[in-house]
Amino acid sequence: VQLQASGGGLVQAGGSLTLSCAASGRSLSRYPVGWFRQAPGKEREFVAAISWSTTYTYYADSVKGRFTISKDNAENTVYLQMNSLKLEDTAIYYCAVRSQRFSELGINLTEYDYWGQGTQVTVSS
Repeated sequence: VQLQASGGGLVQAGGSLTLSCAASGRSLSRYPVGWFRQAPGKEREFVAAISWSTTYTYYADSVKGRFTISKDNAENTVYLQMNSLKLEDTAIYYCAVRSQRFSELGINLTEYDYWGQGTQVTVSS
């Protein structure tokens, strides 16, 4: 499976961005998908995840109430809507997919097997 993340850019604090993660080679309808981010000098961290059925979502405390993850099975794409962006949201954002069909959503990096190339999000004051 190949994942293509896009939608990053430069935005002022308080603004919004929507990231996309388009998949090829596999239908995302059967797999959980997660978003992670890595800021300069920091480890990659969990941001949000959505179950294969889209019934369940889970967010890091730092983004809860501001970010929304969704999945469009027809487009085979997962989105991350980011509102009320803060300076500390600046990072490279990665999408990832678990390899096991119908598995539960995960919040740890090691639970994901396929990764996109990342898209840069920069929040300015």
